[in-house]
Amino acid sequence: MKAVLVFVLMGLVLGTMGMGQVLKIAFDAADLKTLDPHYAAATMDRAVVDMIFNGLVRYKPGDITVLEPDLALSWEVSEDGLVWTFHLRPGVMVHPFAEMPEGYELTSEDVVFSLEKAADKNRSAYAGEYVGMTFEAVDRYTVKIVLPQAISASLLLPKFANYSGGFIVPKKAYEALGPKFATNPVGTGPFMFKEYVPTQKVVLIRNERYFRGAPKLAGVEVWYMPDVTARLSAVITGEVHVIEGVREQAWVEAVKRYPDLTVDVFGPGETEVLHINMTKPPFTDLRVRQAVAYAIDRSELIAAIGPDIAEPLCAAVPPYLAGGMTCEEVAQKGLLYEVDREKAKALLAEAGYPEGFEISAYITERASYRKPFENIQAQLAKVGIKLNITVVDHSSFHTLIRQDVNPLVHYEAWRPSADAFLTRFYHSASRVVVGTKPDTNFSHVTSVDGLIEAARYELDPEKQIELWKEAQIKLLEEVASYPLYILKFVFVRTKKLDYGYELKSSLALYPPVNELTTLK
Repeated sequence: MKAVLVFVLMGLVLGTMGMGQVLKIAFDAADLKTLDPHYAAATMDRAVVDMIFNGLVRYKPGDITVLEPDLALSWEVSEDGLVWTFHLRPGVMVHPFAEMPEGYELTSEDVVFSLEKAADKNRSAYAGEYVGMTFEAVDRYTVKIVLPQAISASLLLPKFANYSGGFIVPKKAYEALGPKFATNPVGTGPFMFKEYVPTQKVVLIRNERYFRGAPKLAGVEVWYMPDVTARLSAVITGEVHVIEGVREQAWVEAVKRYPDLTVDVFGPGETEVLHINMTKPPFTDLRVRQAVAYAIDRSELIAAIGPDIAEPLCAAVPPYLAGGMTCEEVAQKGLLYEVDREKAKALLAEAGYPEGFEISAYITERASYRKPFENIQAQLAKVGIKLNITVVDHSSFHTLIRQDVNPLVHYEAWRPSADAFLTRFYHSASRVVVGTKPDTNFSHVTSVDGLIEAARYELDPEKQIELWKEAQIKLLEEVASYPLYILKFVFVRTKKLDYGYELKSSLALYPPVNELTTLK
């Protein structure tokens, strides 16, 4: 009976495929890694799970500054800030799978199961976001979340949004599929998983019962094309409709010459920061760290990368986020460290290095890291700092910098909140090797723990923002790192494609495809 139902369902689905077109996207990847949303981190994986799953809340398509209802229609918080109650949208259908060929209605049982999975370090890469929380199904459409300590909505809601651990995994599907779920995902989103062809593609089909309405596209094919020439050729000839581009100005300008193509450059991008290891001489001396800051010209780096793709970053937290700081705000504090190489030389001489000094560091072969680091090498040489660079593969680079071998670490990253940026890069617990929770504190700064922790549990949004900014000002005073620029994302699409919204920013690292997306 099940086989008959599956056959009938697939027949209905295939019969409706002609009602729209199949969108084809090509990514700079050789294959997927996982489609379990609680592990997906790479762009090509985030893109697929973004189309298959939902969160309790979601970032507004194309604008990550706005959170809006998704699987939850509404929510409220107790007076003490410890209990959050989410009221689920009734009638949300889980995609069909072999054991349940008609799917089933998503309920609080699924949500509790998914959140407990996200909080389990053995089943999730994002368990740290949910430490101490408990989850309860109050009734069929109500979920209660109890926190160990109250935190603000700006920190709480992103944990339950359509990103990382916030994606809701249906209980019955996950338990039925077991390990196969990682390559046969089942969710509630606008598109349903159909097929995975290793090293080639993932095929998705329209979810006719999507709660926001059936998608206008018949389906989506996600192709893996690590060669940029092949990707560009494919979008020019119409074999695919969207490709992951190259984050370089010259490449963008070349593609803009094709009249049938549109280049989308969008945020939030990734922060590019030069972390200075304050435990390695001569960087133990503040004057030397200041000299490094005055030796570097952000505008030179941005000019080399491209003004369409890169924009200045002047503090630890980018201005897109609550608590982030603009370059104007940093300048008002007198901490912009605009290039002044004579001042840099004077500081080096004062610190006992009138002739400069020599250091060595590793960098990854990836161009987005290597090229700017080589530019920094040339700029530092102008004040007498000789930086010897050894290029290694990307995996080795990440291993080495976490072993604390580099006095200077160029690192690119995006984090979803000011708390995440400050905790992971500047809390003493996050110090590489020696921290209690070693992460990415390459500078070994220890002076802002109190501010980070106070901000985390501050419920007044304005006071919370003040604390985050105070921490960043202290980091700039110490020159624990030197923020360089924000590197935006680049995708190319046929002009026949309309995403269905204005694309400003996307945490999924690709231009989201949803029920409103159309191909002319």
